[in-house]
Amino acid sequence: MNIKRSIVLRVRVVFILIALVTTAIPLRIAKIQFEQGDKWREKAQTINFQYREVPATRGNIYAGDGSLLATSLPFYRVALDPTMSKNSTFEEGIDSLAQLLSGYYKDKSAKAYKRMITDARLDKKRYIVLNRRQIGYQDMQKMSQWPIFREGRLGGGVLFEKVEKRYRPFNSLASRTVGFINEVEYGAGIEYSFNDYLKGKDGKALFQRLAGGSWKPVFDAEDIKPEDGYDVITTLDVNIQDVAETALLRQLEARDAAFGSVIVMEVKTGKIKAIANLQKNKSGRGYGENYNFAIGDQGNTEPGSTFKLFSMLTLLEENKISLDEKIETGNGAHRFYNQVMRDAKNGGYGTITIREAFEKSSNVAISKLVDEHFGSSPSKFMGYLEKVGLNEAFGFQLAGEGKPYFKKPGEKDWYGTTLPWTSIGYESKLNPIHTLALYNAVANDGKMVKPYLIQAIVKGNNIEKEYGTEIIRKQIASEKTIKQLQGLLEGVVVRGTAKNIANAEYPIAGKTGTAQKLVNGQYTRKYYTSFAGYFPADRPKYSMIVVIDSPTGFAAYGGDVSAPVFKEIADKIYALDLELNPNSQARIAAASPVPALPYVRAGKAEEIHQIFEKLGIKATPTQPEEWVKVVANENKIDWKVNESDPGTVPDVSGLPLRDALFILENKGMRVNYHGKGLVKSQSLIPGSKLEPNTTINLELG
Repeated sequence: MNIKRSIVLRVRVVFILIALVTTAIPLRIAKIQFEQGDKWREKAQTINFQYREVPATRGNIYAGDGSLLATSLPFYRVALDPTMSKNSTFEEGIDSLAQLLSGYYKDKSAKAYKRMITDARLDKKRYIVLNRRQIGYQDMQKMSQWPIFREGRLGGGVLFEKVEKRYRPFNSLASRTVGFINEVEYGAGIEYSFNDYLKGKDGKALFQRLAGGSWKPVFDAEDIKPEDGYDVITTLDVNIQDVAETALLRQLEARDAAFGSVIVMEVKTGKIKAIANLQKNKSGRGYGENYNFAIGDQGNTEPGSTFKLFSMLTLLEENKISLDEKIETGNGAHRFYNQVMRDAKNGGYGTITIREAFEKSSNVAISKLVDEHFGSSPSKFMGYLEKVGLNEAFGFQLAGEGKPYFKKPGEKDWYGTTLPWTSIGYESKLNPIHTLALYNAVANDGKMVKPYLIQAIVKGNNIEKEYGTEIIRKQIASEKTIKQLQGLLEGVVVRGTAKNIANAEYPIAGKTGTAQKLVNGQYTRKYYTSFAGYFPADRPKYSMIVVIDSPTGFAAYGGDVSAPVFKEIADKIYALDLELNPNSQARIAAASPVPALPYVRAGKAEEIHQIFEKLGIKATPTQPEEWVKVVANENKIDWKVNESDPGTVPDVSGLPLRDALFILENKGMRVNYHGKGLVKSQSLIPGSKLEPNTTINLELG
């Protein structure tokens, strides 16, 4: 009997508990629904709908002559909301759409595409990616006319999701200078240093979260359109850049060197026309532009004998010497305290003039002179660093500039041997760009200008920011001293360590440099070779520095390794520069008569229409997204749509390079081109059959 009561009691307790829980659930639901409904509805809205960033189009980077160095080309990923179209539209169009998708992507059968879309529609999936392969702009335009797709985003559910890719028309040319930037905005070069201008301002759009975690854009009146980035105009010249990289690479390979750098700069303005940096790849095979040694901290090294120009400047400015007076170098060795200074020539130069000492790059002579005249007042010698502007970084436009390093008299690391060794380019550190600035100042009659690479930040015709010539020092030395230094630098090429590059067509002035490499606190038999100078010496227009690190082989000195690279580049620049080379004037074609209407041959209708509207010229209208060819007709402009079938070669004649690349790359073609300006001719006939991976050659002019 007791067992029966116990069981009944337990059943009643369980029943009561179940009744309580059953009563609590609807009460809890009612509370959530009515008391906390607004809170949870708002949270659900936040989870399922979100304003997300829409990336802006990144600005372009241009060379000084307008050549395109980097741009962003648009591509599209095709997605679909299969539930958006009406039943009649879907049933009428699905077979044709599946057939077209299969024919275009060639990865699935029409049946497979139809099954994928139909199943998604039945399952009420709001978002599917039809194919991961990205398509170009022209293909996107054609796809938008396909069945179901032609109803648009709201009527057909098609989504063309824009994806931009950075493209460099000149491939690896000036690659480290142009630079890069990654997803977390870390990078190098112009892309990194001017990212705030280039990246533009991202917009915002409403997106809906779908099953599987994907997000679908939803039209909303509060969407904020992105603002495209600014364009960056550099001072670079693609022809000079190409010449510099080619000559440097040839010598690096011939000498199996570790790395090399070249900077070419305009003497009067400080505009950098080329920066080349090539380093042996980690595999030991080939060279790539992986670091900017010309500017960056890793390029900060002992300059060697190119620094002797500074030493001569201090001696001449203090009226301590005459260039024709004699100095004894003995057998090429001289002891300073516990260290011996040696000349490169075995047996030394004996008794020579100071002029000859500089031309032959005698370490003994220069260090003896500096120690004799500044040994008791080293601060006066080092004080000239500030006078000429070499004591600190320039604040160069690219991030990561190395800072000059010099010891200071009186500090614990200053020894009796520091001054003579500093006088010939040791126990100090300079970047190639700092050394070049000194030589450029001598070429510029004593005026030191700040080297610069970026000349303008623009958007369309509006200049946001402009950079120009900036004077660092109005006069680094007296006119008399500068003339003497100019004569010394010419003498190095005529009679001294760089006489192998003497040129009968135009004079070169400069100085060789060879510094032993310091490795683990010990000087080794590896050398940092250089040549800094300018040309033509009688009317300087360009200054240049060439450095090559750790060359192998016989005679691994600046005059044998770096100077020939300088001459090769200078020769080609001289041949190309019509202002410098009188013989090139004959190649200038007679000016063509100015046409009554502006010379615009082809392009995007919307952009051309804006140009003509500004000029007050009548033009027949067309769709803004179409590519057109322009025909002058008396006092107005006619144009016709420039279209091509998907399987044929397009006609890009008359287009700017950027537009031609846009069209051809989106067709899957590989593009090679030569020259500047508009497309003058193309190697493949427009309208001919387009084969996969076709290469087309363009002639610009």
